[in-house]
Amino acid sequence: MEAQVGAFTVALVLVLIIQCGLAQNVNLSSGGEWSALLNLRSSLGLRGRDWPIKANPCTNWTGVQCDRNGRVIGLSVSGLRRTRAGLIQPQFAVDSLANLTRLTSFNASGFSLPGSIPDWFGQRLSALQVLDLRFASIIGPIPQSLGGLTSLHSLFLSGNDLSGSAPSSMGELSKLSILDLSRNSLTGSIPSEFSSLGKLTILDLSSNFFSGSVPPGLGTLSRLKFLNLSDNSLTGSIPVQLGKLSQLVELNLSKNFLSGSLPSEFTGLRSLRVIDIGGNGLEGPLPDGLFSRLAQLRVVVLSGNKLDGGLPGALWSIPNLQLLDLSGNKFTGVLPSPSSNVSTSNAVFSFSNNLLYGNLTSLLWKSRSIDLSRNYFQGRVPESRGNNVTLAQNCLQLPNQRSAEVCTSFYVNRGLSFDNFGAPKPSPPVLESESGSKNRLIFILVGIFGGLGFIVLLILVLVVFLKWRNKGTGNQRGTENVGPVPEGVSPSFPKDPIYLSGLGQSFTYEQILQFTSDFSETNLIKHGHSGDIFKGFLGGGIPVVIKKVDLSSCKNESYIMELDFFRKVSHTRLVPLLGHCLENENEKFLVYKYMPNGDLGNSLHKVASLGDDGLQSMDWITRLKIAIGAAEFLVHLHHECSPPLVHRDIQASSILLDDKFEVRIGSLSEVHIQEGDANQNVLTRLLRKPQTSEQGTSGAYLHLPRLNASSLAICSQDVYSFGKVLLELVTGKLGISKTDDASTREWLDLTLRCISIYDKELVTKIVDPSLIVDEDLLEEVWAMSIVARSCLNPKPSKRPLMKHILKALENPLKVVRVDSSSSARLRTTSSRLSWSAAFFGSWRHSSSSDIAAIPGYGNRENFSSFKQSGRVGSQGSGGNDFSSSNKRLSSEIFPEPVEMHDLERQDER
Repeated sequence: MEAQVGAFTVALVLVLIIQCGLAQNVNLSSGGEWSALLNLRSSLGLRGRDWPIKANPCTNWTGVQCDRNGRVIGLSVSGLRRTRAGLIQPQFAVDSLANLTRLTSFNASGFSLPGSIPDWFGQRLSALQVLDLRFASIIGPIPQSLGGLTSLHSLFLSGNDLSGSAPSSMGELSKLSILDLSRNSLTGSIPSEFSSLGKLTILDLSSNFFSGSVPPGLGTLSRLKFLNLSDNSLTGSIPVQLGKLSQLVELNLSKNFLSGSLPSEFTGLRSLRVIDIGGNGLEGPLPDGLFSRLAQLRVVVLSGNKLDGGLPGALWSIPNLQLLDLSGNKFTGVLPSPSSNVSTSNAVFSFSNNLLYGNLTSLLWKSRSIDLSRNYFQGRVPESRGNNVTLAQNCLQLPNQRSAEVCTSFYVNRGLSFDNFGAPKPSPPVLESESGSKNRLIFILVGIFGGLGFIVLLILVLVVFLKWRNKGTGNQRGTENVGPVPEGVSPSFPKDPIYLSGLGQSFTYEQILQFTSDFSETNLIKHGHSGDIFKGFLGGGIPVVIKKVDLSSCKNESYIMELDFFRKVSHTRLVPLLGHCLENENEKFLVYKYMPNGDLGNSLHKVASLGDDGLQSMDWITRLKIAIGAAEFLVHLHHECSPPLVHRDIQASSILLDDKFEVRIGSLSEVHIQEGDANQNVLTRLLRKPQTSEQGTSGAYLHLPRLNASSLAICSQDVYSFGKVLLELVTGKLGISKTDDASTREWLDLTLRCISIYDKELVTKIVDPSLIVDEDLLEEVWAMSIVARSCLNPKPSKRPLMKHILKALENPLKVVRVDSSSSARLRTTSSRLSWSAAFFGSWRHSSSSDIAAIPGYGNRENFSSFKQSGRVGSQGSGGNDFSSSNKRLSSEIFPEPVEMHDLERQDER
């Protein structure tokens, strides 16, 4: 779809260039249109350098096109920047467009227009042919009045937060050729009136919340070439009428809740090149002739369903096949072997996680990549098979296979013969006499009861010993509450107090005053949101940091939450708590180990302030080390604590650095147990309000979230904050992680446009100018930027998990380099993905790291030469590379970029 849209854009640009060439010496002829343009310049806050007030708009204003009569026919604000005043309060303020009566094209893609589409759009812009509002931060419903734009042939509204149902009046747009409503929050059923759009060639409704069944009337759109309904909540069976779309090139119905069988009528889709119906609940066998009749197929993804039956031999004979993913189904039987004269060297196959069995032939190794894992194949495999095949978790005579019990049970239940991994089958046991059997039973019972008696006796002895020990040591000082230290005696701490259990030393209020010189202003470090932070010195001059919590202003008693956290959580990346003082009623004190290099924000600030003096800045290796250290602690909170914990205050000031720039995480007063279920069910998603999730109004980069203390405590909140920290490390920009005002969102918008998986040099525009990096280090910077961008996905469910982020930071070059070796393959429960695909939102059911290299497949920017990518246009306004993701499991959206051993799939299917 991208190629078609691109071709259309090129044609439109050529037309406009011709028109502009004819109008080079034409002045704006309408006083009303001059006033309208001036009003737009003011209401949108456009800069004078783009729209200079003393120049002719037809020839000197960026994005304005006039006809030969001096009338405005085209207007594009995509890529234009606002003045400072315009950034303060951007809004959908384009009322003056109503006075441009001959306007045929309006493009605001990537230009922030927070607000709703006004009703008058469909009433006053009757000549409009192209309306492009992609990634413009638009909210609210689509007005019914848009059905009045009877001249419209291209409508782009993707990448916003449009809500409500799609208006049925859009079925009146009889000239419409392209309709893109993807990546919004639209609900309800797909209007049956869409079947009246007889000239439609591209229909993209993906990544919404549409429910109900797929309208059978879509099968009457004979000109349709691209149909994408993926990532919704559609139910019911697939209409057989879709099999009549003879010109259909790409069909994507993945990640819905469709059921029934795959229609046999699909064998008539002779032009089909890409079909993805993965992640549904389809059942039954594959239609006869699906592979033999569709000779144009290049990408076939049917994974994650319940399809069964045998696999046809014709699957090896598709001439242009690049990817066939049938993983995660119930296909059974012997895998048909390709014939010796069939070439599959350019194709990637995935048959993993099925019920296939029997022996394998060496002809399979000729494929570019083939995944046969988690089946029940048996027999010997030649050692010369190469590294393009994955055979784990089968019943083969290889390492890393299923157990003998599982394999034997599978083959016996199906009346098949199992080779027992090449070992001779055990002889049947010799029957013993009845008396011998009784004697053996007696010996077994004696052994069991004797062993139980010994264990009980051992437990009793242990209990008595522990009671005696506690009684004898009850008056000794412990580590959780040791009482006041005698005056003049310095407390003794181990070299690294992180290993102290509990809450450390209990100090008196007098000691706290002594440590801080009566809370002298010279010792004040900063005013924190949970208390004032002071520097202090213990006896012997040991530096510490003391937080003073004033309960009169800190009503939530956050110190209790923090103390409880230290009682239950221990980690080497946690700032050491040396002690506490809780004896005052209105003031509480927490004593931490002093970090010589302060926090990350201070370190970067020092670097920035000294940069003019020619001093060397914080090097890249240190910055990467800091990112990995912070990620390690968040992985512990999110994945190793039960239940998972959310930090909720990750920013540069909460990342503390010791004398070796090792990370210790502080600011723990906001830590909270993860609330709710990050993977909500369908009903929850349909009932949610569009504004209850994290909000924002960033320009081309959708609506970046605003995090606040009242939002739900979910792990993806930490991931978003961590993404901003990564950008601080890459760019050296101060304060990004702690603010979310308009200027910050504008900066994020511009910065994220310079991060692309396809252009390494583009990232040099945002790299901290004080950094000195060679080519290899630049690739690491590029990789961290890619990870940061994935963390900043505006939809929480589409952000990667912290454990995957950590793996990517530990292996940054794998994020940007394609490695076909087996060690570089990435696994999910049913497939493997490239690192770059994992952090740019590639489809959930990819088959291997090789998929990223397939032309036209791998992510939203380059899935096929036909798909609409969601980029905001050719004007350089930026865009978004994220694909629509599965709304069920985040681990399926961002597969783990390391080898994983999955749980055994049960045979109960």
